[in-house]
Parts: sequence; structure tokens; C-alpha cells
Amino acid sequence: MIAIGVRLGGTRELCLLAFVMLLAACGDGGYGAGGTAATAGCLRTQTPTMAPAPAPGTPPAGIALRLERIDTVLGLSFPVFLSAPPGDMDRLFVVEKGGVIKVVDRANNALIGTFLNISNLVSAGGEQGLLGLAFDPQYATNRRFYVSYTDLNGASVVARYLRDQIDPDLAVSTADRMIITVAQPFENHNGGMIAFGPDNYLYIGLGDGGGGGDPFFNGQNTGVLLGKLLRIDINTDDFPNDATRNYGVPPSNPCVGQMNVRGEIWSIGLRNPWRYSFDRQSGDLYVADVGQGSREEVNVSTSADGAGRGINYGWNVMEGSLCYPLVAACSTAGLTLPAVEYNHGSGGCSITGGYVYRGAAVPALQGTYFYADFCLGFVRSFRMVNGQVNNHADWTALNPGGNITSFGEDAAGELYVMTSGGGLFRIAPP
Repeated sequence: MIAIGVRLGGTRELCLLAFVMLLAACGDGGYGAGGTAATAGCLRTQTPTMAPAPAPGTPPAGIALRLERIDTVLGLSFPVFLSAPPGDMDRLFVVEKGGVIKVVDRANNALIGTFLNISNLVSAGGEQGLLGLAFDPQYATNRRFYVSYTDLNGASVVARYLRDQIDPDLAVSTADRMIITVAQPFENHNGGMIAFGPDNYLYIGLGDGGGGGDPFFNGQNTGVLLGKLLRIDINTDDFPNDATRNYGVPPSNPCVGQMNVRGEIWSIGLRNPWRYSFDRQSGDLYVADVGQGSREEVNVSTSADGAGRGINYGWNVMEGSLCYPLVAACSTAGLTLPAVEYNHGSGGCSITGGYVYRGAAVPALQGTYFYADFCLGFVRSFRMVNGQVNNHADWTALNPGGNITSFGEDAAGELYVMTSGGGLFRIAPP
């Protein structure tokens, strides 16, 4: 995740600290060429509706939070993600935009060392860089993990690496397998988030390819991968003769078998998803999508409703709940509107999605989803109750005083906040 497309003065897009971004990729072919429109029969035609979210208020009574600074001796350079292998309660793995992954002792916040350095493979200008990390669900036995980055040609790449056989704090320096390579039409909207879902398939978030306004109409084109959330099987290879596609397509994906439609597609209509996550308890999917110049949004799809399967999130027909462009009329038929949105009028510019809290340090927070804004630096939260947004709150005590690049989640379900200036904080009780 990591560079966010920000619109300043309502006139032009700016790459903010080379980090206003979000995953974009154009699947193995030309952008917007040869595909079908979003009328593909594999997509949802009816989606749940919900009441408009209440404006954010004060946090729930009786719950106090603070930011515990843990980067003091880490020397982090533009951290953009944090994760940990399943069941690993001792370590944190911090991703730096420039191409380095560092290992941190979770108990004393000390730097253990550099886990992986692929800076020689990464283009890190603007919104590009090393943008994502996902540990295999069987990492403890197969040593596999996956990284998402933009290569020296500007293409989006997902590659598989292995942990060293002897040293658990070190990775093998060369890729074990290239999973997917996707050409990019522009440098912005690279996205980069990758995550394993509750079904153990790998989900890949791709922005619309950048350039402002989705000039190739990729978001609504089911013949390309840009502007989509993908779902792939990393344990098979359905394309043995294609070096840019070393994965399988799950037969349960909504568009499998459709003529001129990419089978990898799980959801469409995304501009720059930064970031998305699954509630580790319920399996519900939360997608934060960066807006063009007016609205930032969080989309929620419950596990019971398919966790995003076949959903059209609307871009570039709509930006949030507004027609795009604003002067145009549009139909919302078949489109899923956001659960939460906010406008740019108060200085907000680019949403940073987080996680549903499932840790043990603050039991009263269970089921609360956190998100932030890159420019304003606020941290907000809400809970989904019976399909509606509740307890929408603004946590002034969690503003780190910098540009928030990402949230992170450790193996215990505790949450972290990162800033472009090298800050790393744990959300903690007083």
C-alpha cells in the first residue's frame, strides 16, 4: 500500500511523499482493451443496503487508548506494513517502502535484524515500492511467504520467498517462485496489499492503473485485472506456459468460465484499495478505497453475504456515494455503496484501511474496525451491528502526529500504526 493519490486544490493529483498510492495492476495484457463491461453475468445484481453512517463522535465511555511508541531504536525508513507469521507471538515483521523487511522483538521492541532486502529489485519512486507481505498459512512447516512490489520496469509483482532453513530471522535472498507480474500504465495507484483469506486463498488488491479518473475505464472492465480484488490459489498452476502467471484460479470464483472475463476476479470497481482485511473471527471483508478528489470510503461485506464475492464497488461510475464525475448522472443498480465515507472538505486526502480488533489487551474493543487518513492523521473506528454502522468514533489520542501509511496486526490480534517518517506505534490501554 503506499503512495496515496491526493488531489490538492481540486486541480491536480499529487504523489504525497511518494506514498499516496494503492495497488494497481493491469493483468497480462493491455489496459482496458479486449475486455467486457461490468454487465458480466458473474457479478451481483443485488447488494445489501444500509443506513448512512453516523458522523464520528467521541469514543465509547469507559474505553481509553494510547499510542505506545516502539520504533525508538529501530531506525525505520518509510514503514508501510507490519505483520507476523501465524502463531508467532514473539516477533513483528516491518515492511519498508524501499525494499527491506525488518524483524522486531515483540516483547522488548528491539531490532533483531533484516529479514529480507530486495531493494535492488524494487522501483521505489512516487507511489511505488515494496508494498505488501503475507505469510503462508502453513509458514511454520513450508517456510513460504509472499511479497508484493513494483519492479524496475514499474510492473506490479507478487513473488514467493522462503525462510532460511537454519536461521528463523533470515529469508533466502532470491525468490522461490514468481506468482504474478502485471504491467502498469502509470506509476500511481500501484496498490500492493496481499492477504490470505479465511479460505487460505491469496487475495490481491489492484488499483485502476492510475493516471486520474481511470482513463482506461479499468475499474468496470472485467477483461482486465486492474481495479479489482483478485483471489488465487498459490498451490497450483493453471498456466504452465505463462511465466507471468504461476497460480491457479479457484473454481468457486464468481467469473470462472465466463467468456472474455478474467477468472481471477473476486470483486470489481476499485480505484486504489489501501488497505483491505478480513475480520479474523467473523471472516467479514473490509476494503478501504482511496478516492479521486471528493470522497474516501470503507466498504464492508459480511462472510454470510459472500465476503466480497462478485461485488461491484462502483468506481469509476461512482466515487463513494456520489456519481463520478460529479456533473454526471449515474445508476446505482448492482453497485455496493460504502459503509462509511468522508469528504475532502476538511483536509482529508487518502484513506488508510486497518483491521477489526481481535486482541486481548483491550477486551472492550472486540469487533471494532479502525481506519485513518494519510493527510489529516486521524484514527477513527466503528462497529458493524446487524449490518449497520455503530459507535463511529474519532480517537484523538491515537493521532501519531504524522502521515499514517498503514495499520498492522500481529499474531495476537493487537494493532499498530505506522507513519511515513519512520514512526511505529502499538495501540494500547493507558
